[in-house]
Amino acid sequence: MNVTYLAVTAIATLLIGGAVGFFIRNLIMARRVHLARRDADKILEEASTKQKEILLEAKEEAIKIKADVENEIRGRRSELHRQERRLAQKEENIDRKTEGIERRERGISSKEKEIDKSLAQLDELKKKQVHQLELISGMSTSEAKTLLLTTVEEETRQDMAKRIHEVEAQLKEEAEQKAREVIAFAIQRCAADVVSTSTVSVVPLPSDDMKGRLIGREGRNIRALENATGVDLIVDDTPEAVTISCFDPIRREVARLSLENLILDGRIHPARIEEVVAKAKDEVDAIIQTEGEQAAYKAGVVGLHPELIKLLGRLKFRFSYGQNVLIHSIEVSYLAGMIAAELGANVNIAKTAGLLHDIGKGVDQEIEGPHAAIGADLTKRLGKSIEVSRAIGEHHGETDSMSVYGFIVSAADAISSSRPGARRESLEQHLKRLEALENVASSFPGVEKSFAIQAGREVRILVKPQEIDDLAAARLAKDIVKKIEENLEYPGQIKVTVIRETRAVDYAK
Repeated sequence: MNVTYLAVTAIATLLIGGAVGFFIRNLIMARRVHLARRDADKILEEASTKQKEILLEAKEEAIKIKADVENEIRGRRSELHRQERRLAQKEENIDRKTEGIERRERGISSKEKEIDKSLAQLDELKKKQVHQLELISGMSTSEAKTLLLTTVEEETRQDMAKRIHEVEAQLKEEAEQKAREVIAFAIQRCAADVVSTSTVSVVPLPSDDMKGRLIGREGRNIRALENATGVDLIVDDTPEAVTISCFDPIRREVARLSLENLILDGRIHPARIEEVVAKAKDEVDAIIQTEGEQAAYKAGVVGLHPELIKLLGRLKFRFSYGQNVLIHSIEVSYLAGMIAAELGANVNIAKTAGLLHDIGKGVDQEIEGPHAAIGADLTKRLGKSIEVSRAIGEHHGETDSMSVYGFIVSAADAISSSRPGARRESLEQHLKRLEALENVASSFPGVEKSFAIQAGREVRILVKPQEIDDLAAARLAKDIVKKIEENLEYPGQIKVTVIRETRAVDYAK
């Protein structure tokens, strides 16, 4: 009974609990559905609001874009209208200009016809006037032209000669004044000895008996000496002297020293000769080295290649027209340095080029070509600068162009070699050169007398004043200079002076 009750009660309780749970769950579900519906309505409301806002913004943007496009279209239309008006105006201007050009062309055509008509009238009038002038003057047109051209040419020539004379006088005065200052300043600072030595060496003998000992039995001694030294030993009738002849100054000096040592020693035979010649060669080599170093030291030139030092020393035994080439090179170095200092050029380059300008003469017996080109190649190969090598190659004017250092070395070379006593020439050649100079001057018409003075460095010409006027005298001087340059060979430069003297004589009675 109790069990049944309890079971029924439990079942009833379960049923009631399930019913209550179901009811509560339905209430919760209803509540959730209600909340979800409310949230959905809210979301829909917000979405609708945002959609309206977006639509409004899109409409406003579309309206704005439409307004911008319309403004741009209106601006382009107005620009097109302005361009159309401008083009129309240009077309009108072009039409007006075309009409004006056509009117001008018509006017020019009419004027051309009038001008042609006038030219024809002028030609006819000119022919009549020319015919009348020919009748009046008694000359044809060609004869009148020739006379007029001759007169104008003569007047123009006189005016040109006068103007040329004035310009040349001014330029010569300025150039000579500057050149005198530079050259005089350089010369007065250079005091070099005048050296004039023959290229043939004469060795004195203690007695004429020594000649026989030098010749030896059947000439073996003299042949041994000549073979060892490469010279010609001339034994002639000159008392107590023998002559050594050779184109190479080094070999000639070796032979001279060997001969002097053999004469002092007294033992003259082929073996002794070879021994003495070997010692003489060593002695000459030492002299060459010492002289080259002393020359570089005297000139103040440093940094020379040892081979250039030896070539400089060889110049001690080389002579040009009686002038010692080494002393001449040192003097040219002094003068070139002084001239460069006056002109504002590089003194070291000028002195180096001056010292080495004749370096090619040390080997010109061995290498073909002019000594200036040989010297330029040697110095370039032995490490000297381009300026030095170029100046050496240019100092005789054998190149197409000249640098400033080429002019400096050339001037210094001319000063050193042209000063009185520096070089010599035979009396016969000197007289022939002076005679040729006077003959050239006397070959021109109007020349009365001509005199070569100052050892041929100046020629003075006396002209006939009734045939040569002042302007013609200036032209005559130029013509004589040109003929001298073309026909004569001479050292340095020659001054041509034309003298015209007019004398007026009267007597008081």
